[in-house]
Amino acid sequence: MSAGLAQAPQVPGWTHVYSGKVRELYVPTVPEDGDGDGDPQLTPERHVLVVATDRISAYDHVLATPIPDKGRVLTQLSLWWFEQLADIENHVVSTAVPEEVAGRAMICRNLTMFPIECIARGYLTGSGLEEYRRSGTVCSLPLPAGLTDGSRLETPLYTPSAKAEVGEHDENITFEQTVEAVGFDVADRIRELTLRVYGTAERIARERGIILADTKVEFGLDVHDGTITLADEVLTPDSSRFWDAAAWEPGRPQPSFDKQFVRDWLTSPASGWDRASDTSPPALPDDVVGATRDRYVEAYERLTGRSF
Repeated sequence: MSAGLAQAPQVPGWTHVYSGKVRELYVPTVPEDGDGDGDPQLTPERHVLVVATDRISAYDHVLATPIPDKGRVLTQLSLWWFEQLADIENHVVSTAVPEEVAGRAMICRNLTMFPIECIARGYLTGSGLEEYRRSGTVCSLPLPAGLTDGSRLETPLYTPSAKAEVGEHDENITFEQTVEAVGFDVADRIRELTLRVYGTAERIARERGIILADTKVEFGLDVHDGTITLADEVLTPDSSRFWDAAAWEPGRPQPSFDKQFVRDWLTSPASGWDRASDTSPPALPDDVVGATRDRYVEAYERLTGRSF
């Protein structure tokens, strides 16, 4: 049983099948008598209801404290980005979802997901910066000397990682290891698509005064037509680093519109938590919860031009 399975809300017409760190997945319920209220066009083999909760994760832990409205922000921002990336096949079928999950759910194609986290980095920061300081590389890819925290990279990097189970750490892997996992054609295609997503989104964000430092996307295979498909969430504050372009100043940590704010609090003396320990992170204080929500909403509003 996956984490959180027993706590998943009931959704009429749908059967819960999986809990991720921040999402619940459902498939259409098939009535025993063949009748019922379900949409006959939806089948468990072809469709899945993806519900974004208000849970937040950091350092491979699902935190005990939710962020109000986070699920709605992630869903609505993902849908907006899917529209901007219309030239790339995505998994969204419909937003006509049950009232119980309105605004935070999408009906999607049920894909066979590739076991790869596809990461594009356009700026040096985070774990990439830590490795660069040690070895002059990011995910074993050499970079020029003299870069610092927040430096823009001359060419965006593709740095895949192998997906881990909930509670485990994703593992950085090379492109060659990706080829071993999914074959050359798929590995090459998801690399090309990842860098295309990043390039398009980086330009759109920059036009709105926001720097997209890096992002993580995922792809799956539509087993019915063989299409490699952009899936899950895309370009949200959970999966990307967004910085205020007006405040960008290489050489120091950049103020962000993403969950880096939560990570920073967890590793500060104020939290009292030892990241290297086996203990779970503490509950977030109200001011951190409120400030995190504000950052997610500001990212949504500045990127989309819409009021949340």
